Amino acid sequence: MIPITPPTPDNPPRETVNDMIRASARRNPARLAVVCGDTTRTWAQFDARANQVANALIALGVGKGDRVAMLAPNSVEYAEVFVGTLRAGAVITPLSTLAAGEALEKMLLDCGAKVFFLAYQYRDLAWPFLGNLPAQTVAMDFNASLPGFESLLADAPATDPGVVVSLDDPCNLIYSSGTTGTPKGILHNHWMRAAQMSRVGPNGYTDDDARTLISTPLYSNTTIVCFLPALVGGGTVYLMPKFDARRYLEMAQSERITHTMLVPVQYKRIMDVPGFDDFDLSSMRRKFSTSAPLRADVKRDVLARFPGKLMEYYGLTEGGGVTVLIADEHPDKLHTVGRPAEFSEIRIIDPEGHPLPPGEVGEIVGRSPTMMSGYFGRDDLTADYIWTDENGTQFFRSGDMGSFDADGFLTLSDRKKDMIISGGLNIFANDLELVLLDDPDVTDAAVVGVPSDAWGETPLGLVVLRQGAERGEDDIRDAANARLGKSHRLSAVEIRDSLPRSSIGKILKRELRQPYWQVAGHDI
Repeated sequence: MIPITPPTPDNPPRETVNDMIRASARRNPARLAVVCGDTTRTWAQFDARANQVANALIALGVGKGDRVAMLAPNSVEYAEVFVGTLRAGAVITPLSTLAAGEALEKMLLDCGAKVFFLAYQYRDLAWPFLGNLPAQTVAMDFNASLPGFESLLADAPATDPGVVVSLDDPCNLIYSSGTTGTPKGILHNHWMRAAQMSRVGPNGYTDDDARTLISTPLYSNTTIVCFLPALVGGGTVYLMPKFDARRYLEMAQSERITHTMLVPVQYKRIMDVPGFDDFDLSSMRRKFSTSAPLRADVKRDVLARFPGKLMEYYGLTEGGGVTVLIADEHPDKLHTVGRPAEFSEIRIIDPEGHPLPPGEVGEIVGRSPTMMSGYFGRDDLTADYIWTDENGTQFFRSGDMGSFDADGFLTLSDRKKDMIISGGLNIFANDLELVLLDDPDVTDAAVVGVPSDAWGETPLGLVVLRQGAERGEDDIRDAANARLGKSHRLSAVEIRDSLPRSSIGKILKRELRQPYWQVAGHDI
């Protein structure tokens, strides 16, 4: 593994999240730790069950550094497997429930999982390739010719196995959601996860009545950066197996939720729920947003009607630079993703790797205490993503384009690969999307580059209209183009019922582009 050296904070971590979560159980044994639907665990119960998972894994031959994979919806049992795997010294490898069977098989073979926990909901997806795996498969919630989760735990002691885990040991492996080839495995060590826990106290997770509502899947880094601090803080984590905007509001009200992590598409759906203002959300203290930029107009709506602080994080699963926008403290900067977080350093570079001054758009490169160890088994790929400055300091290439303003706030432009080059000019799709989204009849929009004989490629707008809107595609296009410069105008607009999104709300632009380039005989 190519070593990536992160900067060291003033107060570096001295214990792993394992130790921190154990301490939470000792402090609050009778308090609820995890809740999902009707299933609940006190801290004493959760601690004992995590020990049983760890001991069961060890009995199956899992050793330090071995990978343990999981394919399941959010549940109390998922949380137990997650923490129990770390307690066994193994590497939790949560798999995307949106991945195709072929991609899942590649992930499992790539990581060489020793044990694979499988939920009934995804049995048909995984069943065809189970015989090809070296992993021992465990049925989470169904009867089959496989070991069952509860029977496995029944034979395992509830005492802590006492496996010594160091900060340098691997912690988790998260696979990208790539649609072709073998998805990249992003490896984080315990130092990285422990460094993230510096946010626990300042963000109020240690408050006696802290209750965190999580509605994004546990296989996502977006979720993990909220899930682990909530456990380390010793509060209660409420898990939703599947997001529903009205049900989210009902739970936030009835359970007096204080903390939550949401992605931008969830914020929009929640704010659009009829009767939103009738819900009592006064218990909410901190709301976090990440995974994609939260639109400025949605931030303004959230600040006006949804109680509690709104904090937006920008960063990558791979780590690198992190920015934070405390939206209520900077209402004039809602179009940005904030300033670099403490001990985080970010540069903007041109295509040749030269640093750019404020105001100029380039690729974002960054470094922070929370950087990945590297791509699992892919030193070549890891090396491709490292940029080194004149002093030999390593930064991680984000693939995102952006610029700093004079006050040090970062504005995102687009993904580098999504930038449209039309007639030799660079067009950032995000600039066009903001104009489309400003149309009162447009509720969702994406702009992609499609083939053009005259320009090489040209921007195409794909929009979702509000219910009852009767305007045509040409009218939407002409209204947008009236506000755009001549070189940035949309060649066409197409109306869609919906736009494809990942489980954490990112628009899948590759899926949108693919049909147009395939017709033109190109591989994207």
